[in-house]
Amino acid sequence: MIPQSRRRVRPHTPYPTGYPTPAVLGGRHGVVVRLAALTGVVLFVLAASGGFANAADDAFSAPAPAVSGPTRSIRKYAVPAVSLVRDDGKVVALPDEMNDGRPIVLNFIFTTCGSICPVMSSVFAQFERRLGADAEKVHLMSISIDPEHDTPARLSEYARKFHAGLEWQHYTGTLDASVTAQRAFDVYRGGKMSHAAVTLMRAAPGKPWLRIEGFVRADDLVRDYRELLAAR
Repeated sequence: MIPQSRRRVRPHTPYPTGYPTPAVLGGRHGVVVRLAALTGVVLFVLAASGGFANAADDAFSAPAPAVSGPTRSIRKYAVPAVSLVRDDGKVVALPDEMNDGRPIVLNFIFTTCGSICPVMSSVFAQFERRLGADAEKVHLMSISIDPEHDTPARLSEYARKFHAGLEWQHYTGTLDASVTAQRAFDVYRGGKMSHAAVTLMRAAPGKPWLRIEGFVRADDLVRDYRELLAAR
């Protein structure tokens, strides 16, 4: 039988695996070890959160993707027959906007978003620049998921912030029209605060869509685009 003084005591409060607990440690030696453990935890959190980043601007504009990276799949979607309002104030039919013969690159954003939307919009802007002269052959579309706030004027201001070219339009409309479009492309999550990072791409009318879930880098988006065109 193990003497009572040598038995380990399982603490009731969970601690990170591998770190000693107050129930095990005591005296000055325990205090020193606990301080060392706490310091290790703090250093780990700082490193994981980018506390030691050397270029904060680069970290914001091009955040590291998740370890597994974005996921890609081929889907078929029926473009819903809804009317939207373009950032130039013109009322348009969504099927007409998507079926003019050009490849489509699509995402869903809202102008007051402070997390994933600026990142996705920044990627669209970089995508345009990397395509160079070929950018005029593609149609980039960003549909607002907060149309009650995002007027055409606000969308135009948002587009200017990201230096959107002529081939990149932003759309608003009624809430019903926006939700219908979101549901058609399986991005509706119940509200703007549950927004997910999804980019959709189609080579031509009638072709299937490439669905990219998660943050994608501009260079990878250009590669996806060129591969999709080559396969059509």
